Amino acid sequence: MATAFTLLQGCASTSNYAATIAELKVISDRWDEAIVRKDRRAIEENMANDFRQIDGSGNVETKASFVEDLMSVDLQINPYIVEDFEVRLYGNVALLSGRTKMSGQYRGKPFNSHYRYIDVYVRDAQGWKIVSVQITKLPG
Repeated sequence: MATAFTLLQGCASTSNYAATIAELKVISDRWDEAIVRKDRRAIEENMANDFRQIDGSGNVETKASFVEDLMSVDLQINPYIVEDFEVRLYGNVALLSGRTKMSGQYRGKPFNSHYRYIDVYVRDAQGWKIVSVQITKLPG
């Protein structure tokens, strides 16, 4: 009986793990879509107040500066796809990583950007919030 209970707990844990991975994938996809749409409310609701981004040049952005940059009338980001997407869970912390080829316009000039990223999410009473983003530029 104890063995059966232990096996059932393992199945429940695996099921919870898979559900959490799926939930984070949905959150990540919505985040990307909100960025393309310039949906300030959706972007900000996904972010912790103490959010930080380290961009491909090593600059540090706060929540306020990150959102303001995205909302700039000078910036238009085309829909993009994340490749090599992965989620790693560590209790109430999740590391989401992938590779993105982004294109758009900045001040009327086209741009193309290829990078790897890691997003750090923390789960609290309100759910999962992104607390940090690190971007590494890739050649080409």
